[in-house]
Amino acid sequence: MNTHRERFLNACKCEPVDRPPIWMMRQAGRSLPEYRKLKEGYLFTELVQNPELAAEVTLQPVRRFGYDAAVIFSDILVVAEAMGQKYELLEAGGVKMDFELNSKADIDRLDPKNVLDHISYTPEAIKLVRKELGDERAIIGFAGSPWTLASFMIEGGSSRENLRSRAMLHDEPKLCYTLLEKITEATIIYLKAQIEAGADVIQLFDSQGGTLAPELFWKMSGLWMQQITDAIGGEVPVIVFARNVHHNWNDVVRTGANVLGIDWSIRLRQVADKIPGDVAVQGNLDPALLIARPESAAAESRRICESMRGRNGFIFNLGHGVPPEATIETIQAVAETVQRFK
Repeated sequence: MNTHRERFLNACKCEPVDRPPIWMMRQAGRSLPEYRKLKEGYLFTELVQNPELAAEVTLQPVRRFGYDAAVIFSDILVVAEAMGQKYELLEAGGVKMDFELNSKADIDRLDPKNVLDHISYTPEAIKLVRKELGDERAIIGFAGSPWTLASFMIEGGSSRENLRSRAMLHDEPKLCYTLLEKITEATIIYLKAQIEAGADVIQLFDSQGGTLAPELFWKMSGLWMQQITDAIGGEVPVIVFARNVHHNWNDVVRTGANVLGIDWSIRLRQVADKIPGDVAVQGNLDPALLIARPESAAAESRRICESMRGRNGFIFNLGHGVPPEATIETIQAVAETVQRFK
């Protein structure tokens, strides 16, 4: 196999590879000293909105750990901001939106048509990353799923249970559909621009998919991700990471995703054996292991790789995001374990 990029793309297509390709979830570099140094004097949103800085943050973990793919540095909420609902990351953690969506008038204020006038910085960052990486490594673009983004927008920020947004699904279903339609339209425009800029793969983060009741998952989440996948039209592979949707794997497959991202709360092989053989799986190391001793994380990484032996279409990854407290020694041990696995 000639390049890390080819290895990654072949794994997405369920073609045999000599070892599992590896990359880490978005914001993989936030535990690195070079990231912390760069971040001094900047707000998170300022890093995201500056193509040169976003490209540098994207490249930092690839340079240090030699991953097979680089995930562009951005945030799922840039789409909400581009439609007219700004956000900020709080120092104590979590997200605060400028306002909650409480009515039809609030949703009518949102404009999905001209999102690239506001978030062209992400495609520009992709172009810069491609210029440095060449064809050696894959570039992964991403967006939040429409339901996940809608839940932040309705709640007015971070919420563990999404109680207001889940209630609105029942009280105001047509209003929710209007919001999901707008988010889907904006997301398609945004992702197509990422692909045109050089993204080899697109990932949809449905991190709030598991908050939905099983009978609501398809019409409130899966259906909208399917529309995005259909719009991409096979131009690049699509990864869908839907967290805690273990009762709905058939619906996640229905989205048309080439790869399913699996969280750490279920056995990876168990999911792989349930889904069609031409759908790849990605995962699913417990992120907590990145703050454990290197030998513990390496042992679990080997176990996951061994459990997937013989299954074409496997990408090693975390089961969710990289903790800021992750240690460099442990991340290095995980990367080297997978890179040396045969």
